[in-house]
Amino acid sequence: MTEPLVPAAVAGLLTGLSLIVAIGAQNAFVLRQGIRREHVLPVVLVCAGADALLVTAGVAGLGRLVSEHPDVLAAARWGGAAFLLAYGVLAALRAGRPATLEPADAGPASLRAVLAAALGFTFLNPHVYLDTVVLLGSLAQQHGPGGGTVAFGAGAVTASVLWFGALGFGAARLAGVFARPAAWRVLDGTVAVLMVGLAVSLVL
Repeated sequence: MTEPLVPAAVAGLLTGLSLIVAIGAQNAFVLRQGIRREHVLPVVLVCAGADALLVTAGVAGLGRLVSEHPDVLAAARWGGAAFLLAYGVLAALRAGRPATLEPADAGPASLRAVLAAALGFTFLNPHVYLDTVVLLGSLAQQHGPGGGTVAFGAGAVTASVLWFGALGFGAARLAGVFARPAAWRVLDGTVAVLMVGLAVSLVL
């Protein structure tokens, strides 16, 4: 029986947020552009749109492959759980040794240069393919064929839109907050709890 759509969408939303909310080159770039109030909307659209494209590809292509091969599905379940657990451990370690972001450094000013940088931070990062195409595409299959899978993917895409939108347009107000290690301690600690919880639920 296909899993109800709302729980599947919520699972996709939480998984997407857990994967995307972390200190990294892409988030640091979006945050910097938001603080500088420089081409914020195009940057948010590029980052969120790229994630949507990759998640859709994972759900539509890899998801169909996994659903047709039970052995692949089992491997994806355990591999995904291990991946989530590893991310959770790394987030917990970051929470124990919080860092700070310095997003206000000088950066490209022209729209073309800014968009090129946004695309580079997105598509030149190997983890983005593992997170979106492989991991989210595989996890979507745990929610049944058809509606549940699509709802999970929609939730993951929504997570990207919400995160990049909040990060880009809210960055100016958050500049002082995220200059303090304590803010990243709380954020990474929350990510660690979500990651580990999702890994356990995936196995069980």
